[in-house]
Amino acid sequence: MMYLKSEEIEVLRDCPATTIPYGSPVTIEKGCVAVITQNLGSSVTVMVQGNLYRVEGQDVDALGLEVQEEERHIPEGPVTQEFIEKTAWEVMKTCFDPEIPVDIVNLGLVYGCDVIPLGDETFRVEVRMTLTAPGCGMGTIIAEEARSKILNIHGVEEVVVDLVWDPPWSREMMSESARLQLGML
Repeated sequence: MMYLKSEEIEVLRDCPATTIPYGSPVTIEKGCVAVITQNLGSSVTVMVQGNLYRVEGQDVDALGLEVQEEERHIPEGPVTQEFIEKTAWEVMKTCFDPEIPVDIVNLGLVYGCDVIPLGDETFRVEVRMTLTAPGCGMGTIIAEEARSKILNIHGVEEVVVDLVWDPPWSREMMSESARLQLGML
């Protein structure tokens, strides 16, 4: 079933969620009325009784949405460092801040992505990223989402996502398309 943004829906079963912006785990109870405010990437943001919550992809059936399996990224030829890096940047563009409808790459939150060979067609990926605000409780959750998605790239054996605060994030770090989308141009 597909819902329009801002349409009220009834939660179909008890649903694990995370409070936004605090990052605390909660359960949205069956029968609650929710409004989907964002359905991007592999999670959904809902508002229930004036509070925002993030529902992970494996639990969106509680909202009447279809659960999507995470895509496994397999190259057509040999696994190369270039393939891993290109694909890592692509999958990070499917990670979204739950309050802002822009991915973490275009928000300018990802400062670097290094691919280190471990052996024959196996690699370690090291990502440096920040948050829009240092106190954001969603930081570890967003970082874990990026780590998990990068691990779905064939040939990636290890992923480390470090949250860094230098340089501090500013709006100027957003891509032009992100600023345009958010009405900042």
